Amino acid sequence: MGSGKTTILSEASDILSSKGIAHAAIDLDTLGIAHLPSGTGADLMFRNLASVWANYQAAGVTRLLLAEALESAPDVERVRRAIPGAAMVVCRLTTSQQTAESRVRVREPGMLQEKFVARVAELEDILHQAALEDFVLQNDHASVTAVAHELLLRAGWL
Repeated sequence: MGSGKTTILSEASDILSSKGIAHAAIDLDTLGIAHLPSGTGADLMFRNLASVWANYQAAGVTRLLLAEALESAPDVERVRRAIPGAAMVVCRLTTSQQTAESRVRVREPGMLQEKFVARVAELEDILHQAALEDFVLQNDHASVTAVAHELLLRAGWL
């Protein structure tokens, strides 16, 4: 949280668009905003991803930028199942705890702000322990464009 996933996703999409490279970009959180009585929101989020990906694929899209904090190997596998046959590359964005907390405070001004701010350190520990990434990019002081460009280079898309 607060590492800049959504911002870098958007900038990477803009870079690809400027080069005429067909792609889609999804912030996975947006596919899972719901309060379901059964508590199966994560399952629905991944099923929604599979449905949206099928539509993009039918339109000829072969590249997908996806923003999500993948906390465990089963989460990575759920993405793989939702996007069958994809060559998946996982980038972890990092930033200082102070920067992340500041970003979350600005982004989340509502009743759950303190819960989300507290989640910054908790999630950092989870992601560090899981080590699911193919590479890590620091997102503290470089420009959004520079970080997004480096992400696309390291992923082999540029």
